[in-house]
Amino acid sequence: MAKLELRNLNKTYTPRVVPLKELSLNVENGEFLTLLGPSGCGKSTTLRLIAGLEQPTRGEVRIGDRNVTHQPPGQRNIAMVFQSYALYPHMTVCENIASGLKLRRMASAEIQQRIGEVSQFLGLGELMQRKPGQLSGGQRQRVALARALVRRPDVFLLDEPLSNLDALLREQVRAELKQIFAAQPTPVVYVTHDQTEAMTLSTRVAVLNDGFLQQLDSPKRIYVRPANRFVAGFIGSPQMNLLHLKCEGGFAQLGRCKLPLPSQVTVPPEVIFGIRPEHVRLVRPGDQQVLQGRVVLVENLGMSDLLTVQVEGTQGTLLRALLPPDQSWSGKQISLALPPEALHWFDVQTGDRLPDALP
Repeated sequence: MAKLELRNLNKTYTPRVVPLKELSLNVENGEFLTLLGPSGCGKSTTLRLIAGLEQPTRGEVRIGDRNVTHQPPGQRNIAMVFQSYALYPHMTVCENIASGLKLRRMASAEIQQRIGEVSQFLGLGELMQRKPGQLSGGQRQRVALARALVRRPDVFLLDEPLSNLDALLREQVRAELKQIFAAQPTPVVYVTHDQTEAMTLSTRVAVLNDGFLQQLDSPKRIYVRPANRFVAGFIGSPQMNLLHLKCEGGFAQLGRCKLPLPSQVTVPPEVIFGIRPEHVRLVRPGDQQVLQGRVVLVENLGMSDLLTVQVEGTQGTLLRALLPPDQSWSGKQISLALPPEALHWFDVQTGDRLPDALP
């Protein structure tokens, strides 16, 4: 199997339209890398450059020891699964799976062997003589995956393959995808704007925004230690609380609560303070960093309530907290603790994470 390497990839359409800017990253054998970001961030452009559907303005695409930057798609040995499945409606499932192998003029016995292995692996045995119109959305997705897997490519590319499925089916197919690609050693590049897919499927996640790579790391580390304000606000649902606070004497002031800044930071006049709603909790004995507030909005999420709290001692500063739905919170005055290990600090000017003592 072959490693995928992107070196300083840039794509420029016009001086004002530059969807990808100097992207460099590697995808190792057996690694599942997700390109994650909002619409227009450059993730689909990256996938098209890897596939050879577009040419970069600058930079290289390498698969193993081959520079494939200027090779046509058919010579790159890449398999791509699209959002629309792209199945041939007049062909049976078996014929759809075999179509790519027949174009390569592969021997009939080899084709049948590969189809048998993949159909058994994906549970398609009873569907082989049906046509796409007779299949459910999840079944069509498995056929599209089978057509990619049967080719035994050097790299898999998946372009939002679950976006056409309803919520329940998407959860089921997502679990199937994780099992399928955990069992094969080929690099996978997956494009999505859905952070749940990125966090559950990936070995690593590349967060993109405005054509730039914001952070490349494991899903857990991106959640625990976002590299900048954008990543902090984009990753996590509900979204992280991000507040501008004034600083003095090594502390940031949030209402009547003084929050100690990291000791490695030269005290700035202002910082961006962050804490995830799931890390805000009710006060326990011994808590040092406590703020008071009044609940102005309650959103029932089933397993918990999402509270919007107006912080006492401020002019309308709002903080959101996820708390158990075991009582009526609306309009109550409550005391909330901000655990020091759950606090995040970002530079007001650059948005970058401020240094702290955490590993």
